[in-house]
Amino acid sequence: QVQLVESGGGLVQPGGSLRLSCAASGRIFSINDMGWYRQAPGKQRELVAAIISGSRTNYADSVKGRFTISRDNAKNTMYLQMNSLKPEDTAVYYCNAGVKTTALDFARNYWGQGTQVTVSS
Repeated sequence: QVQLVESGGGLVQPGGSLRLSCAASGRIFSINDMGWYRQAPGKQRELVAAIISGSRTNYADSVKGRFTISRDNAKNTMYLQMNSLKPEDTAVYYCNAGVKTTALDFARNYWGQGTQVTVSS
């Protein structure tokens, strides 16, 4: 019904930048909250950044001042601009969205398949 597809991951040197995208498609009436999560090997998945109620943003302390989350509602797409990347940012990054498929439906939680970000020299 609803698919979230991430793109933009890759290998980057410390101090470099990447821009992740998350495109939502399928049967979409509206998208509520959206967020980026990441999971490093041997660690739990953690919230990186979120857009709440369409405009308010939250960031993990570890990425504040370096990452910027945004969304383009017309394209059903969310972005994560990552600057000043550090080796500890290495992880699989997942997008998450609360999506209503009809006007009467409750918003359901959907996940993308993840995109690998590796920060290494």
